[in-house]
Amino acid sequence: MTTTAKPWHRLYPDHVSAELNLLTTTLDAVWRDRVAAGPDRPALTYFEQTLTAHEADKLSDALAAELQSRGVTPGDRVGIRLQNIPQFALCMLALWKIGGVALVLNPMYQERELQHILNDAGPVGLIALAEEAEDIRAAAGLAWAISVQEEELQLVPNQNRCPEPVTNTPDSPALLTYTSGTTGPPKGAVGTHRNLLAVGESNAHWYHVQPGQKILAVAPLFHITGAVATTVTALISQTEYVFVNRIRADLMLKTIAEHGIHHILGSITVYNALLDLPDGGPEHLASLRTVFSGGAPVPPATVEKFRSRYGHYIHNIYGMTETASAVIAVPLGAQAPVHEPSGTLSIGVPLPGMEARVTDLDGRPAAPGEAGELELCGPQITSGYLNKPEATEQTIVDGWLRTGDVAIMDSEGWIYLVDRKKDQINVSGYKVWPREVEDILYEHPAVREAAVVGEPDPYSGERVVAFVSLQQGGTVDPEQLRHYVRGRLAPYKCPKKVTVIDDLPKTATGKIQRRKLRNQEA
Repeated sequence: MTTTAKPWHRLYPDHVSAELNLLTTTLDAVWRDRVAAGPDRPALTYFEQTLTAHEADKLSDALAAELQSRGVTPGDRVGIRLQNIPQFALCMLALWKIGGVALVLNPMYQERELQHILNDAGPVGLIALAEEAEDIRAAAGLAWAISVQEEELQLVPNQNRCPEPVTNTPDSPALLTYTSGTTGPPKGAVGTHRNLLAVGESNAHWYHVQPGQKILAVAPLFHITGAVATTVTALISQTEYVFVNRIRADLMLKTIAEHGIHHILGSITVYNALLDLPDGGPEHLASLRTVFSGGAPVPPATVEKFRSRYGHYIHNIYGMTETASAVIAVPLGAQAPVHEPSGTLSIGVPLPGMEARVTDLDGRPAAPGEAGELELCGPQITSGYLNKPEATEQTIVDGWLRTGDVAIMDSEGWIYLVDRKKDQINVSGYKVWPREVEDILYEHPAVREAAVVGEPDPYSGERVVAFVSLQQGGTVDPEQLRHYVRGRLAPYKCPKKVTVIDDLPKTATGKIQRRKLRNQEA
């Protein structure tokens, strides 16, 4: 791929090329190349168990053959409902080898949520933990289910079987991931081999991943970040991918220190949880080379708290289900600038292969420094939503993905995410972006998390209200928080009401769900 020079390319570290080299191949082919180049290198580790690349290849071969025996053909979707365990990666490899599509399913979904996705996606079968696989299969009317034991890395009895070869293309579907539902009903975004490889290769370059280094599975693998930015990046590189099931802050700290982890990517809630630990300091994270946070913009105050305690700078990284995860990030060795008028920390610059622009209400390019809708174009962009051609046409126009995020791009290419278009609050005609108010609340030492929404008001149309959770041991009166904001922002931006709650509603990946708070206010 030959990339036209862009202003942000000047911000790339020396180890990052603007070119991508894996856009004309497939995931199964790249995995085979990885195995051939280092068959005996550690590939997957689960606590004290480790599989070499060759062993992982054999286990995924056996599962692929089993799936073919159950009638899985190229293009068929198979549900995977697992936590962060090596079997998740083995299932994806097996499906890619036979042209199948991994439908990743959130284990926390309840029956109604799960049924909506299964009805829309139409999987031919399911892979899930033994204690739930058969119940889900029966409830959904699926033909079959494969049960997984968490501690047993061999998924099927005969590990010497090999699948019948199939022919994938870069445009073959490989992954089906549903949007988080923060702004409406979940939609299934189709990720092709090209989409996933574009993200995996660009992220590997961005993190400066080296052979033999270790990546910890922090982000949930059933979410696009964990499935692609972490898993695909690890599988196509000569790295050791370390799993510890569901992430707990204390276990995460112990694992990084004991295994010598080099790279982590998680939501800001993960880093807040590390800050909540009574113990922990730079010595526990001494092996780390990169620390990235995705899912939601990181408040500047949290970045400084983390660096002060643990000695690592949290790099923002941004992506969407529709971009197969991470496509914008802060370069290593750089600190994200702050947009002074809004106090917003930059989410970074476009990664290799990705183009970005900001457009005004008429769809015309906005001038540097002007707010508008962030649009993205590149090989990472989904081919569309499953069963939703109209939504696809509205979201992807002439190859450009309309993200729905309000952003500012400066002349160098730094992008500042202001907010979601749908979250804007209109107070007597004045526009208020929740992020601006939330960032001020995060600066208060007692505040752990904050969310701001609009509430109907008979006089001003809408008024600003805030919800906060507090740091462990923190105490503050809601009126004190209102006064704290009042001295830092224009009066119409200040919350008319602040509610302190134990925990803010979030998606499985740590995104705060303003929609639920807004519904609570209605």
